[in-house]
Amino acid sequence: MRTWIAAIAVLAAAAAHAGPEQAQPLSALARMPVREVTLFKDGHALLLHQGAMPLSAGGHVAMDYLPAPVLGTFWVSTAAKGLKVTSVTATRRRVLAERTCLTQQELIEANPGADVVIEEKEARDGKPLEARIVGIPTRDAAELASLDPPFSPEKLPERAPAVLLKTAAGLTLMPFDRIKSLTFKAEPKRKVAQEEFRSLLTASVRGEGAAPATADMAMMYVQKGLRWIPSYKVTVDGKGFAVVKLQATLVNELIDLEDVTANLVVGVPTFAFKEMTDPMALQEQVARLGQYFQADAGTSQMLGNAIMSQARFGERPGGMGGAAAPAPEPEAAGQEQAEDLFVYTVKHISLKKGARMVAPIAEFTLKYRDIYTLEVPFAPPPEVRAGSSGGRDAEMALLLTSLKVAHKLRITNKSEYPLTTAPALVCLGDRVLAQGLMTYTAIGGDGDLDVTQAVDVRAKRTDKETARKSGALEWNGASYSRIDLSGSLTLDNFRSEAVDVEVTRFVLGHPDTVGAGGKSEMVNAFEESRATAAPHWWGWYGWPGWWSHVNGTGRFTWHVKVPARKSMELPYTWHYFWR
Repeated sequence: MRTWIAAIAVLAAAAAHAGPEQAQPLSALARMPVREVTLFKDGHALLLHQGAMPLSAGGHVAMDYLPAPVLGTFWVSTAAKGLKVTSVTATRRRVLAERTCLTQQELIEANPGADVVIEEKEARDGKPLEARIVGIPTRDAAELASLDPPFSPEKLPERAPAVLLKTAAGLTLMPFDRIKSLTFKAEPKRKVAQEEFRSLLTASVRGEGAAPATADMAMMYVQKGLRWIPSYKVTVDGKGFAVVKLQATLVNELIDLEDVTANLVVGVPTFAFKEMTDPMALQEQVARLGQYFQADAGTSQMLGNAIMSQARFGERPGGMGGAAAPAPEPEAAGQEQAEDLFVYTVKHISLKKGARMVAPIAEFTLKYRDIYTLEVPFAPPPEVRAGSSGGRDAEMALLLTSLKVAHKLRITNKSEYPLTTAPALVCLGDRVLAQGLMTYTAIGGDGDLDVTQAVDVRAKRTDKETARKSGALEWNGASYSRIDLSGSLTLDNFRSEAVDVEVTRFVLGHPDTVGAGGKSEMVNAFEESRATAAPHWWGWYGWPGWWSHVNGTGRFTWHVKVPARKSMELPYTWHYFWR
C-alpha cells in the first residue's frame, strides 16, 4: 500500500511540473474533405470524409474539425496499406492562430523589436517618445500550469495590459491606455499569432516501418443538419398520360460541401439513439438548427414515410482521396434499391453551409385515370343528440349535409422509381389545376393524388327510420330495442362523359343490406381510416357505457360508373340497438 501511495504521489508531482504541450500552429492542421453524403428526409445525414492527410513522425493525424454525431455512428479508418487506426482522440487543445492585426495592441504584439514613436495621452514634456518594442509581458501556459493546483484545467496565456519599451533612459512599462498614437519607423508586420482553444480530432495510426508523409483516411458519422425535401410537378394531358418531374430542395446547415456525391433516400431509417450526441462531440447538444430540422416541424411530419432500414453509400471512383472531374451543375446519375430504402444519386453537389439548392432528379411518363371519391361519415343517433345544445345541432347538420365529391388522379407507377411522399403541383398543360400531396407509391402500385372538389359531380343523402322493435336484444340482464333505418345516396353527373366514383358510407350500428352492387361490412374503428375514428364532435354527447357492447361501426362501399348527365341511386339499410 505504501508503495502505491508513493507511486501516486510521484505521478501527481510529475503531472504538476510536466506542463502543457506546445500550441500547434493552426496552419499545420488539415480538414478531411467531404466526399459523399447520404441525406434523409428527417434531417439526418450520413457524411463520408475521405482524403490524404498529413501524418506526423509520431503517427498522428490532426484534424481541425469535430463533428457532433449521433451516438454510436462515428467511425474513423484508413485505407493506407500496412497502416491501421489504433485510436481517435477528441480533445480541447491550444492552437496558434495567425490573424490580421485590427487594433493598436495587436500591432504592438506582432512587432517585437520594432522602433516606434509614441505620442502619449498625458506626456509630461509634450514631446513624443522614441522607443523600441521589447514585447508584452506574458505568463505562458507552462508557467500558469506550474502555479495552479494539480489537475487544473489548461489555460491560455495571460498578457499584461501594457507594453515593455526600451528607451534612451532604460526599460519602461507603458499601459496601453496611455498610448494616444503609434508610428512605426519601418513597415510593421500586419499579422499576429495568438493562442486559442480548439476542439480537435487526433487519429493515431500505426504500421510497420517508417511512417509515410500522408495517409489515406476516412471518417463517417450520422449527424443532423442536412436534409432533402422532394417535390413533384405532375402535368396531365387529359388523355390518360402524365409527365411526372421530381426535384429535390437541399437544405444545408451543417458543413460546406464541395463537389460531393449526394445520395437522396426515399424512406426514413431508424436511429435508435438519434436524440443522444456521441461523447466525441465534446458538447452536450448540437447547435440549434433551423425550422426544417425541428422534430415537430410540419414538413418533418408530412414527408415521413415510416420506412425502417439501414443506410448505405457507394465508394468514390478513383479510390480514397481521388479527385473527381469538375462539373458546373449537379448531375442526377441514377438510383439504387437498398433494402427498404430507395436511393437517388446526384453527383457534383457544391453547397455552402447555410445555403439552399434545388436540383432536378427524375422525369418519367405514367398512366393515370380520373377518379371521383365520396366519403360519408357517420352521425350520432337521435337518442344521443336529444340533450345537445342548438348550436351543436346546427353544426352537426352542416357537417352531414355538406357532401363533397373529390376529384383525384389515380396514378399507376410503372416507372423505375417509387413515388415518395411530397408536395405535388398538378397542371393541365400550362394551366395550374391544384397542389396536392403525393403519397408513397411503390413501383408497380397505384397512388391517388388529390386535385380538387368536383363541381360537376354532386351527391345528396337521405336517411329515415323504418321500424322500431322493443325487446329485440337481451344482454347482461338488460333489454334493448332495435331501430331499423334505410338510406340512399344519389350521385348526379353533369359532365359530358361517364365518371368512375368510389363511395364509402359509414354508419353507427350494424349494416344489413346494400344495393347497386355495393358491399357491406363491420369495421374496427381503431384500425381503419380516420373516418371511423372518434370525430371531433364525439365528446359533445353523453354516450351510455353499454353503447359499444351492443353496437359497432358499419361500412358500405360502392365502385360505380355514372353515365354522362345521368343520376344513380345507392340504397342501403342498417340498424342499431338502444335502451
